[in-house]
Amino acid sequence: MGGMAVPLTYLLVASGLTTTVLMILVIYGHTLSNREDDQLFLNRSELTMMGSEQLVLIGKMERLKKVIIGLAVAAGILMLASIGAWVWIGLTR
Repeated sequence: MGGMAVPLTYLLVASGLTTTVLMILVIYGHTLSNREDDQLFLNRSELTMMGSEQLVLIGKMERLKKVIIGLAVAAGILMLASIGAWVWIGLTR
């Protein structure tokens, strides 16, 4: 019966690591969004310098959004699996 505690430990560690990475990426994404301007009023010469920075920043935020969604789903699945294993151990003992 003690054999199930080891997989539960692995699930909890994986869930904790995934959640930690997720929180770090959310904080990083928030710092990126603070640098983004909602509207830029640029003339033609400024457009090449500042406009390209905003486009790069928006591209980074879009890629980061996909990674954050994937990690959130993975963290949720790992958490549910950990809860399921914990309940299973409680019911079988």
